[in-house]
Amino acid sequence: MFPAALVAALIGFGSSIAIVLSAAAAVGASPAQTTSWILMLCMAKAAGSAYLSWRHRVPVVLAWSTPGAALIAASSGVNMAEAAGAFILAGLLVALTAVLKPLARLIRAIPDGIAGAMLAGVLLPFCMAGAKSAAASPELVLPMVLVFALVRLFNAPLAVLAALATGIVAATLSGAAEWHSITVSLPVPVFVAPAFSPGVMIGLAVPLYLVNMASQNLPGFATMRAAGYEPPVQNALAVTGGISMLAGLFGAHSTTMAAITAAICMGPDVDPDAARRWRVGLVYAVIWVFLGLMSPVILGLLAMLPAAVMAGLVALALLSPLTGALTTACAAPDQRFAAILTVAVSASGMAAFGIGAAFWGLLAGIVFYGLERLHKARQR
Repeated sequence: MFPAALVAALIGFGSSIAIVLSAAAAVGASPAQTTSWILMLCMAKAAGSAYLSWRHRVPVVLAWSTPGAALIAASSGVNMAEAAGAFILAGLLVALTAVLKPLARLIRAIPDGIAGAMLAGVLLPFCMAGAKSAAASPELVLPMVLVFALVRLFNAPLAVLAALATGIVAATLSGAAEWHSITVSLPVPVFVAPAFSPGVMIGLAVPLYLVNMASQNLPGFATMRAAGYEPPVQNALAVTGGISMLAGLFGAHSTTMAAITAAICMGPDVDPDAARRWRVGLVYAVIWVFLGLMSPVILGLLAMLPAAVMAGLVALALLSPLTGALTTACAAPDQRFAAILTVAVSASGMAAFGIGAAFWGLLAGIVFYGLERLHKARQR
């Protein structure tokens, strides 16, 4: 049980911490706010996983929203206070989805292909930036890519961690890493007074909510069902939405259901008795508390790595979500053109009226898809 929980936590932390750091940098978070961000994410995941697993006696594993962090990292003109407001609203919308059926129906009405395309458009620029970092610093990034490709053949979840280890070694051997001593201290939560800017609420909070639901929560519930467990959907949405709102007051973005790492914690290797596997949620929670307390040391070490290593790591970590998003975007033939339009607009980085590209991409795709359906209906 402990090995599965440890592997799941290390993969969840190591494979996407660079993306969260990019998100923090994009909204101008100070070092103290960044540390608080990571701390509160860890504590939210620990509290939610422990409570839901204990309450429902099924293994519930939570994660921070990696696609959501990428969405935040792609935003521009958003400060930390506005970001906190967006995090709180996104959490509120998730919690409301648990109790308001009209809101749940509205989300289901958005075509899957267009929702996937919005996510793909958000992720694509980061993967392209990784390719540019490989061209600029091949001695650092290409070994990471090679190790990633080889490890992925045998153990896909560990591939990003292996790439990170390779990047650390390459940066050390080349002298590109600036290693120095780190002051060990306990992290402290930093309150961020939220600001609710209409443009940011529409351009960041709403897309963040949609990304969390489509790419994290729904796959997370599906993973539980595939493992033979009935997910506590309503309570899970209420809890993750509530703790996301609370963590948002300290600068942390969304906590959601886990999918890939959850699968690690639900197999027979955890416990031969499926009825007792819920306890892995408690072990998982303890490990995340430890990672949260150690976050200043971990962030200090990552800060010494070259930018090319971090850009390459982000790109490799997002390849799998990008693959899933593009697959969803192109799955339905009648949605493909609208989905590609959504990808193009969302990836453009454009901002109009203070609203980011993800919202405009989603809107463009929905409008175009609606026009196509209306035209076809009139031709019948």
